[in-house]
Parts: sequence; structure tokens; C-alpha cells
Amino acid sequence: MDPQVDPQQTDSITQDESTTPPPRMSRQQILTLLSMASVNFSSMICYSILGPFFPAEALKKGANQTTIGLIFGCYAVCNLIGALILGRYIVQIGAKFMLIAGLFVSSGCTIMFGLLDRLPSGNGFIALCFVIRSVDAVGFAAAMTSSFAVSAKVFPNNIATVLGSLEIFTGLGLILGPPIGGWLYQSFGYEIPFMTLGCFLLVMVPFNMYILPTFDAEPSNDSFLRLFTQPKIVLISFVIFTLSAGLGFLDATLSIFAMDKFKLSPGYVGLILLGLSLPYCLASPLLGFITDKFPATRSWFMVLGGVATAIGFCLIGPMPALHIPSQLWLLVFMLGVIGFSLGMTAIPTFPEILTCAYEQGFDEGLSTLGMVSGLFGAVWSMGMFYGPTVGGLITQHLNFEWASAVQGGLGCLAAVLLGAYYVIRSLQQPRVVRENGISSSDERTPLLD
Repeated sequence: MDPQVDPQQTDSITQDESTTPPPRMSRQQILTLLSMASVNFSSMICYSILGPFFPAEALKKGANQTTIGLIFGCYAVCNLIGALILGRYIVQIGAKFMLIAGLFVSSGCTIMFGLLDRLPSGNGFIALCFVIRSVDAVGFAAAMTSSFAVSAKVFPNNIATVLGSLEIFTGLGLILGPPIGGWLYQSFGYEIPFMTLGCFLLVMVPFNMYILPTFDAEPSNDSFLRLFTQPKIVLISFVIFTLSAGLGFLDATLSIFAMDKFKLSPGYVGLILLGLSLPYCLASPLLGFITDKFPATRSWFMVLGGVATAIGFCLIGPMPALHIPSQLWLLVFMLGVIGFSLGMTAIPTFPEILTCAYEQGFDEGLSTLGMVSGLFGAVWSMGMFYGPTVGGLITQHLNFEWASAVQGGLGCLAAVLLGAYYVIRSLQQPRVVRENGISSSDERTPLLD
């Protein structure tokens, strides 16, 4: 016979449990957070140093604007291929090994890229730019695919908050890369920026070997094609594509436009790029916390952020049809608008895709996290190829102002399509609920605890 339980004792136990403070982060979570922060910061600072001075240096070596766009774009193509393959086989390769190997490859390529100025002008220089950037892209894909997957694995209930917090270090890398790279280039020449930051990235290899835990998981039979059978995932992927296309376009063209239009030095161009990185860096943790606390806000954050990004690109030139003169303050202000709206749009995309995958029956493990991370990286890379390539082509044949307006129109199209999907789905839900006899309380039950 079961012993009787005193109701007052039960109430007191319940009250004690309700007032118990939330548990602190475990040692594994703390070490993982440190590791991911170091990866995001070191990778992004090496990635972002090219913007202020490399396009002008490549022009001296015989490359035209279209070729410069292709050099930036080839990085994205190889990143795309690497993200898809590595995301699919992250369990077989091992998340920790993939991350460390990616850092090692990327650091070596950064150092080698700094030696390219010793080559004579012409095809040899251009060819090696393509080769080194392509290999670097695969290393970057390995590090970032593993970083996203591991973060979501260790923090399953706070994905957007953690990713938003890690974007502080991504933003710091993007913030510090251009001014440091521009200053080192002005002070010491072409080689020193790459040597300095490549060695810094190399130091992150033993650091992460020591602190990053090992993750065991079982492989899954799911595929990327199954993810793309969902209209919601396709539309969110299009939004991600437009965001990265815009950033890739700015990487390849903004420095030349600013130097020609406003007669700025590479160092000042690096400071201008703070207008893009700083708002993104500061806003991402708050936006991540809000979207984790109130998941219903994710959809409209993505839509409104996409519209704001489109407006920013149309006014950064500004678009010639508006008959507004180009001014430096307007350029910096619109970069700030783009940076903040980028956080609004990008931060909710990963947890939204992951939630949709779980709704469709994907396993809740490292294998699915790797595929979603690989999908995110691949779509992002598609945009990073399109932006510099097509944007550079339009800039060469028209001008920067019209090319940025085209990027704004693409972002507006993605936001409108995603907004229309959410409106149609919200109108269809009451009918589906009535037909299936599902109560509103059941409909509001969270899918993930």
C-alpha cells in the first residue's frame, strides 16, 4: 500500500521548487561557449581584413572590378560546397576535429594570402588569389558549420540567445578586422595584416584543442532534400541568401566607392565599416533573447528586418532615381540601419529552420543540427557568391548606386514573399483547427520544451 502524502508537505515542496533559482551553466557549456566565441572572433577578423585595401591592391595587379568580384565570389562557392558536405557528415568526421582542422587550414591560407604581393602583376597573381581563397573557404566552412551545430547541441533551449550572444564576437571580428587591417596596411604594407591575423588564428588551434569537449552522436538517414520540401524553409533560405548577397556586395565594392567618391584612405574606409558591424554586434544578443523568450516574434522580425535592409541599400548610394546627392553621413547612417536590420532578420532564421525540421520528424541530435547548420552556411555562401559577382558586374557597367538599389530590391522581394507566407498560413490555421477539432489551447502547446 502506498504511503499517504501530507498535502501541506506537497504544497511546500512545490513552492520550494518554484522558487529554486535556475541552474548555472555546466562546465561543458562554459567551455563550449568560450570555444565558440574564440572561433567566431578569430575567423571573422581574418575574413574581414580584405575589405578596406585588397580591391585597390588587386586593381594595381591587373584585376578589373568583375575579377575582384569573382575572387570574393569563389570563396562563397567553395564555402557552399564545403558546408553541404561537412554538415551532412559532421557526425562521421567529428564536430571537434572538424572545427580544429578548419581553423588550421584557414590560418595557413591567411598567411599565404599575405605573400601574394611578391608575385608580378597579371594572371599568376589572379590565379593564386582564386586557389588560396577557395581552400580558405573550405576551412572556414568546417569551423563555422561545426560552431553552429555544437552551440545548438549544448544549448538546445536557448539557441537564439546563445547565437545572438556569440554574434558579439562575430561583430567584434567584423568591427576590428577592417580598421586593424587598414591601419596595418597603411603602416607596414600588404603582408603584415595577413601575417599578424593569420598567426592569431593559428594560436586558436591549440586553445580549442584544449578547452572544447568531445561530442558523441549517431548518424541520421535524413537529407538536405527533405529539408527543402518545406515552403517555409525555402523562403527563409531565400531571406538568408539576400542578406549575405548584400554583405558580399559591400565587401567587394564599398571601399572603392568610398575612396573614389569621398577621397578617403583605406584606414578611414575601415572606420566607416564600423557603421555596419557595431549595430549588428550590439543588437544581436538582445534580439536573440527576445526571439527565444517570445518565439512568435521571429517571423515578423525577419519580415520587418528584410524591409529595413532593403531601404538601407536603396539609400546607401543613394539610388539615382531618388535624386538625392551622395553624402558621407548618409552612407554611414544607412550602414547602421543595415547592420541593425541584419540582426533582426538573421538571428531568428536558424532556430526557425531547426524548429521546422523537428516538426517534420527529423531526429533531435547532432546529425540534424549539422544538416541545418550546413544548409544555413550553404545558402549564406550562395549569396556571398551572387553579391560580389553580380554586384561587381553591375557596378562596372553602371555604378555603385544602381548596384546597391538592385540588392535592396532583392531583399524587399524576399521579405514580401515571407510575409505573404505567414499571412496566408495565419488565415488558414483557424480553418484547419475547426476541421480537425483541435482546441486553441492545444494549438498553443509548444513543440519543444
